[in-house]
Amino acid sequence: MEAYWRKILWMLLTSEALFMVQSYEEERIPDEWMLLHVLQGQIGAGNYSYLRLNHEGKIILKMQTLRGDADLYVSDATLHPNFDEYELQSTTCGQDVIVVPAHFQRPVGIGIYGHPSHIESEYEMKVYYDRTLLLNPFLESSYDPEKMETSQRKQHSPQDASQDEESIFWTILIGILKLVLEILF
Repeated sequence: MEAYWRKILWMLLTSEALFMVQSYEEERIPDEWMLLHVLQGQIGAGNYSYLRLNHEGKIILKMQTLRGDADLYVSDATLHPNFDEYELQSTTCGQDVIVVPAHFQRPVGIGIYGHPSHIESEYEMKVYYDRTLLLNPFLESSYDPEKMETSQRKQHSPQDASQDEESIFWTILIGILKLVLEILF
């Protein structure tokens, strides 16, 4: 009987933790961002799916992995970026975000990679246009693409490290919760 109540307690705690994780990761979109596209897809383990971005201006790519682990690679030098050849990348286990700067040559290649740790990955990508420069023309005169976007290139900044730590924390938490649920059922 005690084991039964212990299982119910674990189920309640697990569902509460999952609810907190989902509410924490709800989208917070600035008013200056305009939604251009919503794409959904699936990608097999070790495979790439390629997209082409033709829209000018500063573009934000927000990809949420719904199942598995999909990674994002972006390049203005090739239409088929991969983990060896890219300008920008995001390789988290949850939400991947990349800001494509306005100075990138168009078309921009976008590569979505299905990590081999999962047979198939499912994702949803939202593409936003940042209208900040249009709304505040005085920002354009002080805009230096090299200073603004270098933190997203292949080098890592301290801010990236804190985001990686936060992502790793959520990945571990979700993994533990999955393990607990698997043991219980």
